Amino acid sequence: MSRRKFIRNTLIGAAGIGVGTGLYAWQVEPFWLEFVKKKMPIKNLPDELKGKTLMQISDVHIGNRFDYQYIIDSFAKAQQLDPDFVVYTGDYVSYEDERQFSQLAEVLTHAVKGKLGTVGILGNHDYGKNWSEQEVADQISSQLDQAGIQMLSNDKVDLNGLTIIGLDDYWGLNFNPNQIMNRADFAQPSVVLCHNPDVCDLEVWHQYQGWILSGHTHGGQVKPPFLDPPILPVKNPAFSSGEISLNDGRTLYINRAIGHLWQVRLNVRPEITLFELEKKG
Repeated sequence: MSRRKFIRNTLIGAAGIGVGTGLYAWQVEPFWLEFVKKKMPIKNLPDELKGKTLMQISDVHIGNRFDYQYIIDSFAKAQQLDPDFVVYTGDYVSYEDERQFSQLAEVLTHAVKGKLGTVGILGNHDYGKNWSEQEVADQISSQLDQAGIQMLSNDKVDLNGLTIIGLDDYWGLNFNPNQIMNRADFAQPSVVLCHNPDVCDLEVWHQYQGWILSGHTHGGQVKPPFLDPPILPVKNPAFSSGEISLNDGRTLYINRAIGHLWQVRLNVRPEITLFELEKKG
């Protein structure tokens, strides 16, 4: 083969790989949902809750940026797992205008609910444009409550012996973790919901030792092979995705999101997480 022909064939092959990768990242991986299964050891967990399951769904992002029939179909698959608890960790919409309210209402008719309880918190996108529209957050919270998802804003709820603590969003208008963390009983088996994992680096935890479930990062959505995601919406670059020990008794789990801000993913599949509860020794 001549040098000229070799170079031409190499360039054609590289272009083909680039096009194929682009199509995969646009049309395949954004809709290739992964159910991640994890153990969740919890201090003082009642015996009757051992083996129960807690499902985390995060960053649904209903709006105009991708075909959200995928979310409805994914919820149907999740329901087949018959979870005992379901928690939603924020960003139900990618808010542009009031159309997102009717779009969300359509999707919520298919919402996944737990046999023992269903709880949610808000994310930054649920506060509308520039995370500053309280009326948008109120409308979304109302729709979620009406759909059977109990919304928490710096508050807690006991669900059959498991305490769920829900913090409002770090970038939103009502972030006040001390409102609940100052009065929470951490001897009770507890899980904290916190949309933005950067909150884990703040001095607000008051001796809490347990699991923190977050979202927000989407795992970066694009991750080059063997490299960290180039773009993450957090200050702490360690807060990308997955299980992270915070080395003080807290364990952070960052869900990669079921939805996406933009329809592109590479090496960061969308995720729903299913935790199996067990007693921590």
